[in-house]
This record gives sequence, structure tokens and C-alpha cells, in this order.
Amino acid sequence: MNRRARARWTVAGLLSLAVTVAGAACASPGSEQKPESAAKGMIPQLSLGKFSELETPQRIFNPYLPTTSTTSWTFESLFDINEISCEAKPLLGTSHEWQDPATLVVETRSGVKWSDGQPFSAKDVEFTFNMLKAAPAFDFQGLWQKLESVTADSDSQVTFSFKDAAVPTFNQIAEGVPIVPEHIWSKQDDVEKFTNPDAVGTGAFKVKSINPQQLILERNPDYWQADKIKVQQLKFTKPTGSAEVEKLQLSRGEFDWAAMFVPDIEKTYVAKDPEHNKYWFASGGNISLYMNLTKKPFDDVEFRRALTYAIDKDEIKEKPQFGYVETASQTGLTYSLHDEWMAPGIEDKGYVPFDPEEAKRILAEAGYEAGPGGKLLGKDGKPLPSFTFKVQAGWVDWIQAAQIIEKNLKAIGITMRVQNSNPDVVGEDVGSGNFDMAFGVFGGDCNLYSAYHDPFASSQTAPIGKPAPTNMIRWKDAETDELLDQLVKAEDEAAQKEIVHGLQQMMVEKVPTIPLWYGAKWFEYRTENAVGWPSEEDPYAGSGDSLEIMTHLRPPGDSGS
Repeated sequence: MNRRARARWTVAGLLSLAVTVAGAACASPGSEQKPESAAKGMIPQLSLGKFSELETPQRIFNPYLPTTSTTSWTFESLFDINEISCEAKPLLGTSHEWQDPATLVVETRSGVKWSDGQPFSAKDVEFTFNMLKAAPAFDFQGLWQKLESVTADSDSQVTFSFKDAAVPTFNQIAEGVPIVPEHIWSKQDDVEKFTNPDAVGTGAFKVKSINPQQLILERNPDYWQADKIKVQQLKFTKPTGSAEVEKLQLSRGEFDWAAMFVPDIEKTYVAKDPEHNKYWFASGGNISLYMNLTKKPFDDVEFRRALTYAIDKDEIKEKPQFGYVETASQTGLTYSLHDEWMAPGIEDKGYVPFDPEEAKRILAEAGYEAGPGGKLLGKDGKPLPSFTFKVQAGWVDWIQAAQIIEKNLKAIGITMRVQNSNPDVVGEDVGSGNFDMAFGVFGGDCNLYSAYHDPFASSQTAPIGKPAPTNMIRWKDAETDELLDQLVKAEDEAAQKEIVHGLQQMMVEKVPTIPLWYGAKWFEYRTENAVGWPSEEDPYAGSGDSLEIMTHLRPPGDSGS
């Protein structure tokens, strides 16, 4: 399930699951380095799981490399967008203002030092963003497709100038780019090969030690908000390569903080230590039925509308998803995150009930009659072909969900078969348009422009046979494009809401895709060594708001202030 846990630094949208702490093997006997003493009011150590995607981790601290051993613990962005409130919390940036829809000015924090003692300034921000232009492989979000220039006007102010209106790009500017020190990185001949062995950053933790088995980070006493950090050190260990081993380790209480899918978590995790083993699975992105809209009958809106009633989303929720998730709204919004953005007049917040008879009625009115044996006929009177639903092999919950859809469609006369393939192959096939149906994921974060732009903008698709950037379903709709063009220019929240209401109506009326359930943001934690974790009862942060969580943790028995 770690396929859904992507580091915040490396996503084009924002606020997908941020902490890549899905479990790991214990270090070899005698190798663990614990703090020499536990200071009063401090947590000696927390175990957070794996520290690299490499089978044999190395001393790689370049936050732009996929094999890096550190992310937001040692490097910071300008702001942190809270997953729950969607507020921009100041980090290296203290405030921001759009002078016009194409000009963003950010004030940077004074008094911050790099972990080597050198002062941080807006010049480091200017250098970092311009480095992405010089090293396109690091520009994960394609920022320089929109940026014209990034200039430090002084030691405490940076101006971002865009080629066109780019208001929704703020989230990507704010927290999608780890700021690095100019005085070190500017001396590198090739930053794309730079391993950054000394890990000089402005973050809450510094590298204490590393070997192929484990990484130890220690609290940075000179961190600009060090008074809020009550954890002396963090321990990360080498990945095991086995999800089953990781689940076993979780059940044994070997991780203080983890992010993994666990079947029957109450029995396999909570029951092992009810006093300390806790979890909270907040709603994330829309796991949706993607249909190839270049193929018949998926190009027919009435056929697609019928399918919204034909699929038993509640059965998917309760069986393959173990009741961990919520069924999704056809609007494309996430209930818990976007309630105040829901368009008035949309019935039941866009939830479409399971109603096979209504599906049959819609199909019949649209010209799809039942033939011999109940098999559905196309508008031409010929039997519909058998469709293929491509699912990633090994993704058990998705496979089971697809099997439920197969059963549901059979009940209304549609033949579909589930085909399991290598995940990379499925991704390539869907990207190039070589599919009938598949699962896709979009939205679920604070950037509503990306939530609708990425899967539905005409500019994000491609002809069949060529990889589409993000619009895999090949949706092309002038109204959608016009609304997105308006949204990218809207600075006022009231104006943004009106436009988003229009995009919701598009989803409900035109059904380009069918959201089924909200992907869970996996989050397990233990209260034996630390308290103050976010929860459903106290949702001050999401599971991906790693730094925000760290500033709230305190030793058990410490009531806090």
C-alpha cells in the first residue's frame, strides 16, 4: 500500500500522504545509538521506519533524489499547507501577497541559520528555485513551465513572476520545494549527481549517524523553533522489502509512527496493546472509475450516468476497504476537507446511491435495451463487447473492488473481466489510452485547481498511443477548460467558490469519471513514548503534516502548555 504514500517534495499536487514511514527491519544487534541521557521534558527517541528506497541505503541527503535518506526533517519549504485546515503555516516564508495574478511576493524569515551555522536568507530561496530551472530533473512539479523569474529583492523578500496568471500555483511554491543552501550547492558542478553528504539544512533535525542498517537524526538545538521540538532523536531503519514483515513489526509495537494498510487493524494492531496502539485514517484522494472516453459506449454521458447507480460503493467500502474509508461524492470534492466548497443545490452532497433498477432505466431511455439472456445491447442493437478492467497485480483491495464492479455490471447486462498486470504496465497502458476501464486517483488535497485541472483539462491529455500527462481518460470539454481558465486567475475566495461550484456541476451532469471511495491516509501511532498525536477527535493536522505533528509531541505525563 505504500504506492499511495508519496513524499511531499515529489508530487505535482499537494498533500498526499507525506511521511514515508511504512516500516522497516530492526538494526543489527548492538547497532542502535540511543541518546546518552533523556533530558527532562524530552522524548528520548522515536522509531519511524525506513529511510531510503534503496535495498542498501547510502549516505544520500539530496532531497531531490528519489533515494534520499531525509526529507522534511532536515530541509524546509517556505510554508506548510495544513492538510486539515488548508491554512498556510509560515516556515522559511513568513507572509505572502499576490501583487497581481502573475506576481507573488514572499517575505522570508530572519534569524534562521543553516545547520553549519551560516545564515539563511532570501538569496537561498532565489538560488533554489533557479536551480530547478537549471536542473529540470528536480522540477518535479513543472514550475518553470509557468515561472518567468524568481528574484531576491533583498535578504528577506523574494518575488515570483509568472508567464501568466498562476494563483493556484501557490501551494506548489509554498511547500513543494525544499530550500537548500546556496553557499554549498552553488559550488557543485552537477547538482543532479550531488549526494549532499553533510545534509546541511534549516530543519528540526540533523544527521547524527548513518550506516547501511539505520539512520539516526538528532534534534537541532539551533533550529529556529527548537523550543517546540521535544524529541531528542529519530531512528530510521533499512527497508525489509516485505509488507508482511512490516505489519508484524507494527503489531509488535516496534514503530512509534507508521503509515501502512493493515487488514482488520482493530484485531491485528490495536488489540495487541489497546492502551497505546492507535490509528486514524482520514479521507484522501478520490479513487475513481476511469473510463476510456474515446471508446463507445463510454463516450455517451447517459451510459456513464447509469454506471454511477450500478456500482455498490458501500460494499467496496465495507469489504476490500474494511470500513476504513468513506464513499466518494460525484462532485470530485472530499467531504471532510471541502464541505464549505460544496455547491448549493447538489443533492446529498453528490453521493449517488446504489440503485441497479435506476441504472437500467437510464440505459433503456438512452437506447440500450436488454437482449437475450439479459445481455445489454448497444444503440445499434448489437451486443456490447466484453470490457477489460485493468488492475495492478498485488494491489489486493483494488482487485477485490474491481471484482465487485464486475459483479455489479453483470447484474445490468454488461460483461467485464478483471485483468491483473504489473503495476508499471498498467500505468503505461492507462497513460497511453490502451484500456477500457481502470482505477485512477485525483484530488483529496487543498489545491482544488489541481484536483480538477490535472484529470480534466484538455491540455493534460494526449492522442491515443501517446502518454497523457495527467488526463488519462481523454476528457475534452470547452466548459471545463473555461472554468479552469477562470479559476487560475481568481484571487478572491468567493469568486473561486463560484467557479468550483461550476466544476462540481460539470462532474455531476457530464460524469467524466466516477469517484468511488476516498483513499485512506494511513496513520498508525503509539502513545507509549509520546503523546499529542493528531486524531479524529483532535484533527489539528493531517498524517502528512510531519513537522506540525512533531511540534505537538511531548512525553507521556506531560500535560503540555
